[in-house]
Amino acid sequence: MHLLLIEDNPDLVANVADFLDGRGHSLDIAYNGFAGLGFALENDYDALILDLTLPGIDGLEVCQRLRASGRTLPILMLTARDGLEDKLEGFASGADDYLVKPFALRELEARLLALARRGQGGQAGTAAERLRVADLELDLATRRLTRAGRPLELPPIPMRLLETLLRRAPGLVTRAELERAVWGDQPPDSDALRAHLHLLRQTIDKPFPRPLLHTVRGFGYRLGGDEPA
Repeated sequence: MHLLLIEDNPDLVANVADFLDGRGHSLDIAYNGFAGLGFALENDYDALILDLTLPGIDGLEVCQRLRASGRTLPILMLTARDGLEDKLEGFASGADDYLVKPFALRELEARLLALARRGQGGQAGTAAERLRVADLELDLATRRLTRAGRPLELPPIPMRLLETLLRRAPGLVTRAELERAVWGDQPPDSDALRAHLHLLRQTIDKPFPRPLLHTVRGFGYRLGGDEPA
């Protein structure tokens, strides 16, 4: 993989760089938010490793500016903050995954490989195929999402969750099935799925009078215009 690391701790940078270089990956390094944002906008990377607390502009703002520019570069956020609200804030800014310090370098590599694979396959779809539930529609060719004709924006992971739910609607999708659809055999901690589903619900349901995403307690989730039995 060709990776970008934005991190201001020189010891952590050295450890990550030595490990990834030894595994055959190439790595560009920026030590502050402004420099990292410039690298990310000017070059093509398979994934970005982004610290949350940075000189200049912080990781959240780097994320927001990248997404506002239209870049779909997969972003793995590194932080010492492990609360659910911190994760929700990170995902809402555009991060795709979240790794809490201290972390195992092999786990970092595994998560980056998973993000890079999803990034390469994220545009797959048949030009004529559209998925629809009630007034919610996803065009798989363009990844354009609308509800009641109103365009909606989702980061890559909530979009993958939505696609999985749409394909199975109005059937039930278990928590384990959603995790496998996004993270394969290496699911993150339990808060990650909850945070992405929260962001998905805020986007497709909160601005509208009728909810479409339903939680079936003890089983999983489903999309439908009716309340679950």
